Amino acid sequence: MIIDFVYLSIFFGLIGIPLGAGLLWGYQRYRLLDFKRVAAKVILQAESDAEECKRKGDEVLKKMQFQQQRDFETIWRQERHKLRLEEDRIKQREDKADRRMGMIEKKLFDIDKKEMTLSLQKEQFEEEKKKVAGYASQLQSQLERSAGLTAAEAKEQLLMQIAGEVKHDMANYIRRTVKEAKEESEIQARSIIATAINRLAVSCVSEATVNTVAIPNEEMKGRVIGREGRNVRALERATGINITIDDTPGAVVLSGFDPVRMQIAKMALSELIQDGRIHPTSIEEAVEKAKGNVQRLIKKHGEDAALRAGVINLHPELIMLLGKLKFRYSYGQNILEHSLEVSYLMGIMAAELGLDVHLAKRIGLLHDFGKAVSQEIDGSHAVIGHELALKYGELKEVANGIGCHHGEMEPITIEGSLCSAADAISASRQGARIESVNEYIKRLTQLEELAGAFPGVQKAYAMQAGRELQVLVLPDIIDDDGVINLARDLTKQIERDLRYPGKIKITVIREKRIVEYAM
Repeated sequence: MIIDFVYLSIFFGLIGIPLGAGLLWGYQRYRLLDFKRVAAKVILQAESDAEECKRKGDEVLKKMQFQQQRDFETIWRQERHKLRLEEDRIKQREDKADRRMGMIEKKLFDIDKKEMTLSLQKEQFEEEKKKVAGYASQLQSQLERSAGLTAAEAKEQLLMQIAGEVKHDMANYIRRTVKEAKEESEIQARSIIATAINRLAVSCVSEATVNTVAIPNEEMKGRVIGREGRNVRALERATGINITIDDTPGAVVLSGFDPVRMQIAKMALSELIQDGRIHPTSIEEAVEKAKGNVQRLIKKHGEDAALRAGVINLHPELIMLLGKLKFRYSYGQNILEHSLEVSYLMGIMAAELGLDVHLAKRIGLLHDFGKAVSQEIDGSHAVIGHELALKYGELKEVANGIGCHHGEMEPITIEGSLCSAADAISASRQGARIESVNEYIKRLTQLEELAGAFPGVQKAYAMQAGRELQVLVLPDIIDDDGVINLARDLTKQIERDLRYPGKIKITVIREKRIVEYAM
């Protein structure tokens, strides 16, 4: 049974495989014929579409060619019209040029005729001139015979007479003009100076040699004094200012002739009182800090002065030198305020005279800044100021105005010559200067300079209105025996070179301090 099934399967397999292959081949053949019919149909449609596109393209091309032809004809007609118009204009210009040429030829012909006429008239004039010259020569000969003088002699006498009259009239005119000019200039000068003084409203700032610092309570006063007065002595040595602590409640009195030292001492003492810790080390630190603050204050005063005077583009060093003038006085008059006053005066006078106001105010502000370094450089402050102004880039007109305000050089500008007048006006106002204060400051300065000239001297301070001199020496240069010799030599030098009432107490201080830090 199984064998029959196998045989049947083989039989049907042998018959089914060829039959399936034939059926598959017939189906594929049918599909291929169908694809060929579709492809032929597509090709035919494509050829039909291509023909249609070609036909439409030919129509569009013909339309474009026709349109281009029309446009070309239109442009050609327009250009031809323009060309015809241009030809007409050129022809009109040629006609106009021909007419002008005819007019020019006519004018040239007229000119030739006039030249011929003028030539004939010139010949006639030359003949008449010769005749007149002959007549003049005859008349001159007759006049010479009648007067008994030649023409040259008569001319010389006439010129001498006229020259004498002209010199006399000229001398009278010059004298009259000079007199009127002097009278007018004096009137104008008085008017300008009076106007400048009336318009100037600057108060007098006099020197103050005494200042006070407020103290909150008596306990703080004791701290300021320190054990056996060591704090006061340390503060006086560090600043060179006398410190007086008496029964006056709530105040410590500072006195000294140097305003810079006074400001440093006041700042340092105020800092110490506010901090509450007062001992020699903290005093030195406070004084050093105050010195830095004073430098910043000097810069601020210089900038403010330049701003008030309207002077711009000053060198930073000139700003610092101006600020230092805030702490310098001349016969009791503050030099910075005096410089501002001179600047205002010069500005007003320059405006009245129609001069350069900015140049005048710049010269006035800087005219005395040489006093800020006059103790460091030899020479007058005007010449020092002139040299420093050139060094720091100021114009030669400004430098000359600074240098000539005391007559040490000739002014090269009118603005520079105004400086001496404005300086004299500012200095001569009532109450502006005090002679005795300046002499007092000179005496104390001389005392300090004399002591500072000795070798080994670190600092020298004149105190108690010049009745005491404290000298700090370098301990590495002067030993204990040298301190005694220095005090004796300094005493003899002062007795020989200075003139002073009463006696001067000389204190020589030698202090060696070693500081180490434990890490």
